[in-house]
Amino acid sequence: MIIEGGCYCGEVRYCAEGDPIFKGECFCRECQYISGGNSNIVMAMPASTFVVTKGEPKSFVRPDLEKGVSRLFCGTCGTHLFTRSPNFTFGVIVRVGTFDDPALYGGAQMAIQIADKFDHHRIPDDILVFERWSN
Repeated sequence: MIIEGGCYCGEVRYCAEGDPIFKGECFCRECQYISGGNSNIVMAMPASTFVVTKGEPKSFVRPDLEKGVSRLFCGTCGTHLFTRSPNFTFGVIVRVGTFDDPALYGGAQMAIQIADKFDHHRIPDDILVFERWSN
């Protein structure tokens, strides 16, 4: 599988190749901030094949978190593109909404960090569910 995508304004582009490591929805509070209150729909791709093909994304890591993840985004339009975690170095967690073809996602295999979900969030009955999952 080849995934290509980028930000809203087109200044940052990426490409990843290979089988997805996982497809999921994350309900952690950090993802709720990034998404505006919903889950974060993501697909993890192998880090060894993930390449930024255009531009240079900006990065943000919360300094108050012991092992905070790096959130990478376009410095012009602000689109959050992908996440790198110090505990998940073999993968890059890519936001599905930034795919050129979001249909490649095909649906979540798991829901993670559901301990933080709101009452109005809905989780499909047929996927794995993790109350807490360290990244």
